Amino acid sequence: MVQQISVKELFLKLKAGEPVVLLDVRTPGEHEIAALPGSTLIPLTELAERADEVGAPDGALIVAYCHHGVRSLSAAVILEKLGHARVASLQGGIDAWSVHIDESVPRY
Repeated sequence: MVQQISVKELFLKLKAGEPVVLLDVRTPGEHEIAALPGSTLIPLTELAERADEVGAPDGALIVAYCHHGVRSLSAAVILEKLGHARVASLQGGIDAWSVHIDESVPRY
């Protein structure tokens, strides 16, 4: 079963400087509207072919995110099947991040 992480948990991990790789699996157009700082964009439709671009250091948690947290669940499954051990899907996606963590991130 895919691990999920809340926006609050992610915020605290980032604030503490824990090794986290942010993977945006939305479309380029969505990424242009709003994105988490430092995230890598690999659309879900391209993830299986481009998974080697994720580049997670040893011990890092890969957090896949999308708009509301649906596509990121699929992305986490793909990454786990490809052998990534520490993967999570961001519950509620970037929309929840905007509502609960940083309202300067545009909602769409």
